[in-house]
Amino acid sequence: MSIDFTKALGTHPEALRLRAERTQVLAANLANESTPGYQARDLDFGAALQSATADEASGLSLDSDGSAKYRVPNHPSADGNTVELGVEQAEFSQNASDFQVSLTFLNMQLKGLAKAIAGQ
Repeated sequence: MSIDFTKALGTHPEALRLRAERTQVLAANLANESTPGYQARDLDFGAALQSATADEASGLSLDSDGSAKYRVPNHPSADGNTVELGVEQAEFSQNASDFQVSLTFLNMQLKGLAKAIAGQ
């Protein structure tokens, strides 16, 4: 009897991939904080994960660039840059924490599978 890892691990591998993509988007925002005219972007994690799990079931792949949305700033700057340093840092920090939580869940599931295989 074989193990279907996509069912055994659930959505955690996809969540990690999306968290990593969101990290890249947020890092780009932070890197372009002083670039005139730069438009801050972000991923709607919940919608992207729902889309990715639905696409996985139908055999389609997620287009990560299509799921990134432009962020509406609280206080736009005069040069057209919509990056707000405090907001970006908070989002980046929260995303890093959420990534660690997803990684911990995935680790626990893999340890449980290893114990089941070993017969413990």
